Amino acid sequence: MELVTIANDQLTVTVSPLGAEMQSLVTADGRNWLWSGDPAVWSGRSPILFPMVGRAPDDQVSIEGKRYGMNQHGFARRSPFALAEQSAVACRFVLEASDATRAVYPFEFALRVEHRLEGRAVVVTAEVENRDHRPMPFGIGFHPAFAWPLPGAAGEHKVWLDNGGEPALVRLSGGLVKPEGLPSPFRRGELTLAREMFEADAMLLPEGAGTGARYGTDATQVHLSWENLPNFAVWSKPGPFVCLEPWHGTAAEVGGSDALEERPYTEVLGPGAVGRYAMRVEVVG
Repeated sequence: MELVTIANDQLTVTVSPLGAEMQSLVTADGRNWLWSGDPAVWSGRSPILFPMVGRAPDDQVSIEGKRYGMNQHGFARRSPFALAEQSAVACRFVLEASDATRAVYPFEFALRVEHRLEGRAVVVTAEVENRDHRPMPFGIGFHPAFAWPLPGAAGEHKVWLDNGGEPALVRLSGGLVKPEGLPSPFRRGELTLAREMFEADAMLLPEGAGTGARYGTDATQVHLSWENLPNFAVWSKPGPFVCLEPWHGTAAEVGGSDALEERPYTEVLGPGAVGRYAMRVEVVG
């Protein structure tokens, strides 16, 4: 699929119609701050997670008593979106209900994803519209993968929470949430990244991470902020990237229900309602 490019005098961003996924975030000096998406390691770069975040038991969800197969993080990231609008500094894609989506998610909906440049920042906004006649449960999240190390940065990389918090940690088992809380990996809002942190999969912070974080070194950073996304995860696998992920919804719990509406932090929109979720990535280093 042909990529869409938006640019100003400070940033150039490319977006793929497949998943409405940002493919690159390049500053005027030619440096790309996103992971390259090497498929030998992990092909994602900044996928949109919908209508589910994380994994379901046996990759099955129940909706109104009927079971449907659904892969990890839902189907949006593997779905072709239609380009609805484009300007020099913004583009908007839309995914609407189809026979393919109804086969696994029996609702009428529209998912609109916009990328818009604001100086040295890109703002990614996702709007979910319930076009159905009944309440519609779903999870939604962002999954940006940043280069680790960042371009031109040397030394240890850290994550700093804007709120200075020490949110409790939960871990995953087979992709499902183990609900017991563990001590926070943050100290006064600061976490020094190490590869071994991710040997047990993602670090999930269900509550208390706030609405923003910085990532990088003292001299070279990106600042990530988000709206209407109460959950936060940090994830990597062997490869030069780390994902900082704000979500509304998490994987199902170990031993818990497979019902979509009973997953932790699931969002439910009434008929005709629209939910808005946003992420802002600013290059500050």
